[in-house]
Amino acid sequence: MRGKHFGILLGVTALVVGGLAACGKTTTSSQSGKLAADQEVKLATKSEVTTLDVSKAADSTSLTQLYHTQEGLYRLGKNEKLINAMATKTTVSKDGKTYVFNLRHDNRWNDGKTVTAKDYVYSWQRTVNPKTAAEYAYLMAGIKNYSQVQSGKLAPSQLGVKAVGKYKLEVTLSKPVAYFKLLLAFPTFFPQEQSVVDKYGKSYGHSSEKTAYDGPFVMTKWQGTDQNWQLVKNTKFWDKKKITLKKMNFQVVADPSTGLNLYQQKKLDATTLDGTQVANLKNNKDMKTFVGGSTYYMQMNQKRVKALRNLKVRQALSMAINKEQLAKNVLRDGSKAPLGFVSQNLMQNPKTKADFAKDAYVKSGVTYDLKQAKTLMKAGLKASGTKSLNVTLMADDTSVTKTVAQDIQADLQKLPNVKVTLSTLPYKTRLSRSNSGNFDLVLTNWGADFADPINFLSLMSTGNTNNNGGFSDAQYDNYVKRSENQDANQPAARYNDLVNAEKRLMAQQGVIPLYQPATVEMWNAKVSGYVWNPAGMSRGYQWMAVEK
Repeated sequence: MRGKHFGILLGVTALVVGGLAACGKTTTSSQSGKLAADQEVKLATKSEVTTLDVSKAADSTSLTQLYHTQEGLYRLGKNEKLINAMATKTTVSKDGKTYVFNLRHDNRWNDGKTVTAKDYVYSWQRTVNPKTAAEYAYLMAGIKNYSQVQSGKLAPSQLGVKAVGKYKLEVTLSKPVAYFKLLLAFPTFFPQEQSVVDKYGKSYGHSSEKTAYDGPFVMTKWQGTDQNWQLVKNTKFWDKKKITLKKMNFQVVADPSTGLNLYQQKKLDATTLDGTQVANLKNNKDMKTFVGGSTYYMQMNQKRVKALRNLKVRQALSMAINKEQLAKNVLRDGSKAPLGFVSQNLMQNPKTKADFAKDAYVKSGVTYDLKQAKTLMKAGLKASGTKSLNVTLMADDTSVTKTVAQDIQADLQKLPNVKVTLSTLPYKTRLSRSNSGNFDLVLTNWGADFADPINFLSLMSTGNTNNNGGFSDAQYDNYVKRSENQDANQPAARYNDLVNAEKRLMAQQGVIPLYQPATVEMWNAKVSGYVWNPAGMSRGYQWMAVEK
């Protein structure tokens, strides 16, 4: 999702459609201790809620609302720290395949019924059931019998999850999954109250009244298509004493100019800015920048364009693009030039705490060197038996993406015998053509669902459904497979596998990283306690407070 965060979920959550992991931020470093009498905030979101069904939610706005109205086993704190939520104790077997979660006894659904282990078992089985058609079911792929259940060969009841008594949940994996706990902070893994799902049937989750809640807040005033709704403090929530806010008011604001006007009129406490606004407000103390967890990149179709199978041609295309200029002078929104395919602020070296992106940095994969690019292109075209490279660059038809595409077109056409034609299309059309391999070059993006490099690196494995350009390298595949199999239970060895995979991908120029998108927002200085993380559920509102 934060996977599909850039598509149906990008990235991120309520205020933007874009951006989980090792680097978290809050709007203020600490609270003053003096709270305002009115604990109510007004927030903007770029799109409507589509569903409050835990199994079916797949867009950032819906998932963000679920994250704050439901309670999973864990929650993400600052710096991607896992905080116990429903889980009070977790035991993991030595082989990393069996997890036992002791659950708290004091959390209740909004109808007063106790939340139990059976609510998790029911929820996960419902999500994996192929009849549910849950887009995020794939996040459960590591659980025993997942594939057989998804294919219909086994019943959902055979999924490797069971209730051991009322307050103990046991999960069996098919193989160790190093990042399994991080997944559990994602709404897809949250519980569901079966009696409520059964009661409302197909209309379950389509209005605030036809949904069960066990989290910090309860949604009100949402009938399925509303542009405004509220989250109100849940009086039955187990940790209600830690929830200071009484109410969050959300409204859909698609246009950044409208959002800024509402913010300046004090009708919003936070709003997302575009590049022009960022440039104009760069010295404003209310402006906050959040970077990490996502990458914008270009795929090259090696199956369709013969010349793109040549490494020198691919390297030439990358070196011709001035990524620093793209981020600073074209986007102007706080975006950063990339260090590689895996974003910065996602994972740290388990020994040195260095950023993964720095450990795996390969200069040739992201550097700008037009002179070298021209030399490489001439040699590459000659080696591939091609006199020229005439390609179409496909991109979304949004104003920002069009501008990026035009800048890249101009850079690439500085290369000898290279002609680039632009094709900008509506998102769904572009995505369909990308998925079917109907492109030469395409601009795309990815936001991490969880704070681990594998969420990026698996995309470029041979045969992966997101590897639309057909990149294939046995050495790269081997590094990825080792990280997921024999080294899955060995943090240091696994980390090295992932670093080697990233280095190989960049050395072979399997993709061309373009920039790390930034989310830049205005935040009312009186609102404290907001937590942002680069991957997964980026936005944490539950600990916010309004100060005097």
